[in-house]
Amino acid sequence: MADRFRDREKGEELRYEIEQEIQFKAESRRNRLLGEWLARKFGMTSDETGAYVKEVLASDLEEPGVDDLIRKVMKDIEDRGADISEDEVRAEMERLFPVALEQVKESFKSDTV
Repeated sequence: MADRFRDREKGEELRYEIEQEIQFKAESRRNRLLGEWLARKFGMTSDETGAYVKEVLASDLEEPGVDDLIRKVMKDIEDRGADISEDEVRAEMERLFPVALEQVKESFKSDTV
């Protein structure tokens, strides 16, 4: 009985770790998609887009949550004189998260098969 309980506990811990990993990867993928969306809005070349996406990804590692990311992209928007509001950025992030989550889950499935 104790072994079954330990096995179940280990299973729950593993499931939690996997969920956390998927969440982290989905947020990162969403940020990548956001960077690509903004790069298109800014009219960047593919080389510029790649570099910009890396900047966007790095900016979200400064502090927990998305405030660091929002500050970075809003400054970029202002610097470029683009007509994109913070509400639009947040709405795009909301729209992109399920897309990113699905992409991560698909790649996770193919990795485990």
